[in-house]
Amino acid sequence: MKKILLAVDDTKSSIKILDKMSEIFCTCMPGEIVLLYVQKIISGGSVMDDLIISSSEWETLKDSLEGTDYQEMRNEKAKKVMDYFCAHLNKKGITGIRPVVRKGHAAEEIINVSKEEDVDMIIMGCRSSRMHNLFMGSVSREVTNNSEVSVLLIK
Repeated sequence: MKKILLAVDDTKSSIKILDKMSEIFCTCMPGEIVLLYVQKIISGGSVMDDLIISSSEWETLKDSLEGTDYQEMRNEKAKKVMDYFCAHLNKKGITGIRPVVRKGHAAEEIINVSKEEDVDMIIMGCRSSRMHNLFMGSVSREVTNNSEVSVLLIK
């Protein structure tokens, strides 16, 4: 495997994803790891968002945050998250990491980056309950259903 996309968020469960990935690939690490963190525009976020908020409204929301103190705070948080995960991977001897930060709907950005970067696989966590999926959908389910490459879900 040449290139994988490793999607993380700011939760402790992402550490488990890194640890499990290092176990799985201990003998044949991919050449490059695209470490992706997506800044959510609004809290929550689900399949239902597309019914409520159009893509032009998403872009307007993204644009309206640019240059604000709030966005600066979000950027600082993203940097801390990425620095932490890069250091964690480096401690495990994993190299070839390229951090990428995006803003928007997590599933959409994961799919977009996987296409742009021409990755061989997406690795991400899943932690939603079944009941939650019935009503709200989940990022892992959206990515799995819409990805053109293999998706490894780690719980």
